[in-house]
Amino acid sequence: MIKTVKKVFDNTPLARKIRYSYIIVMLPVIVFLSLCVITLWNQNKRYDELIDAAGKASSFSLDFKKDFDYETYLVIVESKSFKESELRNMLSEATGIVDSLEKDANLRSDNERRLEDIRKYLRNLGTYTDRIEKNLLEGDKYEENIEIWENDVQIVTALVRETIIQFIYFEIQDMQKMRNNMNAFYAKVFSYVIVAFLLITALVIAISYLISQSITKPVRELSRVTQAVAGGDLSVHTTTDAGAELGALSHSFNDMIDQINKLLEQVRMEQESLRKTELELLQAQINPHFLYNTLDTIVWLAEAGDQAKVVSMVGSLSEFFRASLGQGREIVTIRDELKHVVSYLEIQQVRYQDILRYSVEVPEELFESKIPKITLQPIVENALYHGIKNKRGMGTIVITGKVEYGCMYIYIEDNGIGMTDERLAQINDRINKGPDEDADEGSRGEIFGLSNVNERIRMKFGSRYGIHVDSTYGEGTKVTVMLPL
Repeated sequence: MIKTVKKVFDNTPLARKIRYSYIIVMLPVIVFLSLCVITLWNQNKRYDELIDAAGKASSFSLDFKKDFDYETYLVIVESKSFKESELRNMLSEATGIVDSLEKDANLRSDNERRLEDIRKYLRNLGTYTDRIEKNLLEGDKYEENIEIWENDVQIVTALVRETIIQFIYFEIQDMQKMRNNMNAFYAKVFSYVIVAFLLITALVIAISYLISQSITKPVRELSRVTQAVAGGDLSVHTTTDAGAELGALSHSFNDMIDQINKLLEQVRMEQESLRKTELELLQAQINPHFLYNTLDTIVWLAEAGDQAKVVSMVGSLSEFFRASLGQGREIVTIRDELKHVVSYLEIQQVRYQDILRYSVEVPEELFESKIPKITLQPIVENALYHGIKNKRGMGTIVITGKVEYGCMYIYIEDNGIGMTDERLAQINDRINKGPDEDADEGSRGEIFGLSNVNERIRMKFGSRYGIHVDSTYGEGTKVTVMLPL
């Protein structure tokens, strides 16, 4: 039985263990506090009733005799008419106070009897006031009214006051008893609280020890394996099964180690692929046709005696290949990348001066931002060979840039021939998937540069970034390069 309970406890989720421990600890506390609150509520309610009754009775006794005797005297000496006097209202208010006091179901029996006596006295006062009113109407009965006032009214109001004082006295006695009972109750509660605190403390210590043991033991095992992994040993695995969460963590940790091994192998393969891609791109930059045509142009300019253009083209060609090599760096600044593109455009503008103009309008605030080497030149080359050369008349390539939503955008726009919607969809699809091996050489050449650039951007910065092509046939093409800022 104990083994079964222990097994169930070990496999219980940690959050449930903690909830159970809270319930076990809080349940006796809640029961104890509920009993205390109920008792205190009842006693306070009774105490409030006693105070309320004493307050009402006190207001009665302080004012009633003096005011009623004086008001009766004023009526007898005819300083007030009976209608102007407050005698009826005073009797009605006094009767109302007696009615409200009688509603208390917890009154002492002797105080209930006193209230009945007061009610009887009030009825007698009503009888006396009726007789005084009758005598006043008949006239010439001043002596009889004075006698009623002295021998009846004042005596009865004195009895009312004395009875009310007795009522208040015994109510105060009950209040004192109630206070003594509450003090005794508080003393008992204090002793019970001490005992409950000791029991709950012992219970908390026992539960915390069991829960901590069920956590720390498998955690120590996980810590041992973690240290081994941190030391470079990816062959270790943990065998911890205790606890629902920690057991799942153990299995997840083993899966993570296996996944790390797979990812390491994948990274190794991707690095090899990246090196191959960069080599292919570099080889594409050292295009024999481009180099032959450039050198041929230089020879033609030299023969024509245009020494300044010869120097400019040789400088641009030197700068082009220097930027292509990039001192072995894979990531360069926008400033260096733009120098590479401008050197390429300067060479091509000499060759295609009748059809090519260009403009670079990238804000200087982006010059120190980073970009993979040889990102923009393949796009510009496509714009020239597949856009502007296929359209009659002067063509323009514009390179701009901006920052938006925490990202950097470089735009390469041309007003060349553009492309149809079908061709545009094919280009964007192949940029993401790579060139079609079955396509003709011209089509593969057009897509290779864009696909290569897109792949290198994503391998460096993630799949969120890359390039996208927009085009309208007969109007031109716009390539957007999205990079992290």
